[in-house]
Amino acid sequence: MEGDFAIKQAEFVTSAGLDSAYPAELPLEIAIVGKSNVGKSSLINAICGNRKLAKTSQQPGKTRLINFFLINRSFYLVDLPGYGYAKASKQEQKSWGQLIESYLRSGRVKHLFMLLDIRHEPTVNDKTMFQYLIYYGIPFTLIATKADKVTKARRKAMAGANAKLLGAPPYAIPFSAESGEGKDEILERIGALVSDTTF
Repeated sequence: MEGDFAIKQAEFVTSAGLDSAYPAELPLEIAIVGKSNVGKSSLINAICGNRKLAKTSQQPGKTRLINFFLINRSFYLVDLPGYGYAKASKQEQKSWGQLIESYLRSGRVKHLFMLLDIRHEPTVNDKTMFQYLIYYGIPFTLIATKADKVTKARRKAMAGANAKLLGAPPYAIPFSAESGEGKDEILERIGALVSDTTF
């Protein structure tokens, strides 16, 4: 049952750059994307129950490679580099963009979790990334991070409003790595993807 899904095992496998090979393909690969410092690594650590699994940093732009994590010895969670880090050089921003696009183009990604900061309207970079997903036909789930930073009464409305501004249906899962809000819904979503996959 997908409602009973749990992550029981998670391990870092490898990092890949523009010139390095991806690990052997598995039937299911779920990628996580969002702007720098939106909380991708924190989300991975929260849903996997391991604060040290993905390296987190107060400094945006920390993830510069594609990081693969093997989950329950059967599928990958993939942490993509954050985009839109203003202090990165133009060349660096361009190479991150090429890295993300070449991965999305690979056909490996079965589903993508796109993270938005619940407190802010989607940026131009967020909208560009969303257009990539549509162009490549990648199924997605929107997640509004840092939900604990706004009042509980406003979370669902703000998450939905940001999804709508992005150009998507007006729904995103409010998530907080601090409080754990949204974790069960994200795990339920992963469970549904697992149950729909032939391993």
